[in-house]
Amino acid sequence: MSDGAISQDEIDALLSGVDLGGMGSAAQTSSVAKKIDTKPLADFAKDTTDSLKSSLSTMTGSEFTVAEPTAEVLNRDGLLKLLPEMVVAVTADFSESMTGDHLFLMTPDCAKKLAGLINKEEISELDDMSLSVISEIVSQHSGTEISALSKTGKFPGLATVPAEAIHVAKAMVRYPQGDFVLFTFPITVDGQTYQIWEAISNNVAFNISNALNPPAANEGAAINDIPAASVAAPIMQEGFGQNTAMNMGNPMNMGGMNMNGMGNMNGMGMNMGSQMVGGMPNVQPLQYPSLQNGINPMEQGNIGLIMDVFMEMTVELGRTKKQIKEILGMGEGTIIELDKLAGEPVDILVNHKPIAKGEVVVIDENFGVRVTEILSPVERVTEMK
Repeated sequence: MSDGAISQDEIDALLSGVDLGGMGSAAQTSSVAKKIDTKPLADFAKDTTDSLKSSLSTMTGSEFTVAEPTAEVLNRDGLLKLLPEMVVAVTADFSESMTGDHLFLMTPDCAKKLAGLINKEEISELDDMSLSVISEIVSQHSGTEISALSKTGKFPGLATVPAEAIHVAKAMVRYPQGDFVLFTFPITVDGQTYQIWEAISNNVAFNISNALNPPAANEGAAINDIPAASVAAPIMQEGFGQNTAMNMGNPMNMGGMNMNGMGNMNGMGMNMGSQMVGGMPNVQPLQYPSLQNGINPMEQGNIGLIMDVFMEMTVELGRTKKQIKEILGMGEGTIIELDKLAGEPVDILVNHKPIAKGEVVVIDENFGVRVTEILSPVERVTEMK
């Protein structure tokens, strides 16, 4: 009988986000680890470095270099040895077409450097604004990977959950279970080199590796890589029962039935005729529903729960920086020059985050703003000061 004490293994499991009840997260991997060929994965990561470099340079306005990344199979203990005590972790789990853990990691110094370059100021502490910047960087890179994987034709509708960055102790991060693949991207800016790590769970790595370098045979292939005919056959046979599936090759022994059962045999023959052509499965191409923009009913219902929540909206004419002695020397009549040109659109912010631009109008005796542009995600990050 248990004395109620928690073992060290259970403590480690709890800290890493493992559900000891066996339910786990939706992205939890299979308990059976698959052998993974890391070469196609390393080549895939290498193909994304130009995009990563371009994205970082565009968002920060600084010149970046990205060295050739590596791909290796590790487990939680092996990864913990590479990390400092505190890390910035960004989860972007795969949620459509295939499911599995997808995690980005970087040192706090790396996160501060990237956020500081984008915000155009030195970052001493990682606040919510800085973490949102890191989430956007990860979203851009993750989007590049999804586009590249979609071109293989193996992952229609591939998507990830929204990236969310946290600044925590490394023991508190939810890592992929068992063995997983870790990519290491060395990035250099202003003469300083940092590491960005990307971890994907075993099943995700296996599917991606097979999609990039299909195996010669179907042995060990993931479900995404099995030809449609071999997937359809068991579904067709299911209606005949276990004995029928075992005896399909014998026309005189259909699931233990003899030829005297003509009534049932006739009905079964008709069913077979609709499923079989020349003794082979009649496989029909899979039809995917058209993708439409908009919010599905479930999402709309969830959003409806917060529709009456108030948020602070601010219209910003411009900004400037002054030395303390200049601020103390201000008086009535002092003119403060802003960083906006006359006639330039003003910024519209929600909870201090830019979302749109507009022009000032006068409504009766009150000022107002006419929205002229909704910012894209990249522009929102670039506009953050």
